[in-house]
Amino acid sequence: MDGFEFNKIAGAILGTLLFVLGTNKILGAVYAPEIPEKKSYVVEGVVAEGEATAAAPAAEPEKPFAVLFAAADPEKGKKITAQCISCHSFDKGGPNKTGPNLYGVLGGPYGHKDDYPYSDAFKAEHAKGRVWSYEDLFNYLKDPKTWVPGNKMGFAGLKKADQRADVIAYLRTMNDNPPPPPAAPTASAGPAPAAAPK
Repeated sequence: MDGFEFNKIAGAILGTLLFVLGTNKILGAVYAPEIPEKKSYVVEGVVAEGEATAAAPAAEPEKPFAVLFAAADPEKGKKITAQCISCHSFDKGGPNKTGPNLYGVLGGPYGHKDDYPYSDAFKAEHAKGRVWSYEDLFNYLKDPKTWVPGNKMGFAGLKKADQRADVIAYLRTMNDNPPPPPAAPTASAGPAPAAAPK
């Protein structure tokens, strides 16, 4: 088969494909299905995308940290920190890893390890004299990137408040001289809101 014959066959195939695609586009435009504004039938209990849900139950407000901490379990906290041991050690005298050793972090200054290369964000908080209070750790563990913007921590955070309280209860056991636990708030006085570092 010479080149001329091959070109004729290839041209015929290409022409057929173009004809089919063009016909499909034209017919699709002419016979496009109409989408009604309202459904022709409604299924009880099913909410369509974009429709508002009627009276969705309100999210339960988070309990004050002192109340959560009073019920916190250090053993549960230790199990939760299993997801942290690839980056942190917890034992006294343990090594720094990707992140610093966390023994004695509670009650210690931001950037509590002298032999760890902290981010500039943590160095700035250290220079301000900030100390890891129970509430600070509670807020940091929820969203590390928001609590100390610009830090190197890659962890997304623990969203469940009771898990954060359990972890802090465990961190309290990893301390030679932990600060006294927060007192549970009285019925008349609610907890003071914690302020994020500036």
